[in-house]
Amino acid sequence: MARRASGRPAAEPEPDEQHGVSVHLDEVLAARGMTLTELAERVGVTVVNLSVLKNGRAKAVRFSTLTGICRALDCQPGDILRVD
Repeated sequence: MARRASGRPAAEPEPDEQHGVSVHLDEVLAARGMTLTELAERVGVTVVNLSVLKNGRAKAVRFSTLTGICRALDCQPGDILRVD
């Protein structure tokens, strides 16, 4: 396996590298006239967790959370997540 100058395998991203996925939850919420608090209640997650996702600071999202968000907002994952 190829290695980077840091000695890490090439397939493993450096800690400071951007993943290229942007979150557009705020746009979908605005289009639906829903608040983050209301979405959190419908999905069964905390407002803090949704805020981390909405502000692009999340490192991962559980499929069950993504499914709940999409069901509550009547949308598809591609409406919320985009690769830049």
